Amino acid sequence: MSLAMNMTMSDSAAGRIAATRDKRGNPKLMLRVTVLGGGCSGFKYALDFDDQLHADDVTVEKNGAVLVTDESSLPFLQNAVVDYEQSLIGASFKIKNPNAASSCGCGNSFSTKM
Repeated sequence: MSLAMNMTMSDSAAGRIAATRDKRGNPKLMLRVTVLGGGCSGFKYALDFDDQLHADDVTVEKNGAVLVTDESSLPFLQNAVVDYEQSLIGASFKIKNPNAASSCGCGNSFSTKM
């Protein structure tokens, strides 16, 4: 699906996905990003490692790492960048989403401009 090309991941996210895949010894492991209704701002992100593809999945690959989402979530992720940030207080995947009108303090919940 051509829409998937508008969602990207940073080099650091690709590196973390690859490192997790290698650590778990599963060459099929991907990072799944799903947008669900709920959270304190209307929508929330769910991020999980998965090794299964479903019929409605779309993938993005970078440096051998794979990011996967479903067709229902994709419109909310157009032009979004999945990043992996490390700081003194921790490390986590972050989604930089231009479709988010606002987000909660934790960054996992957002409202859309749509």
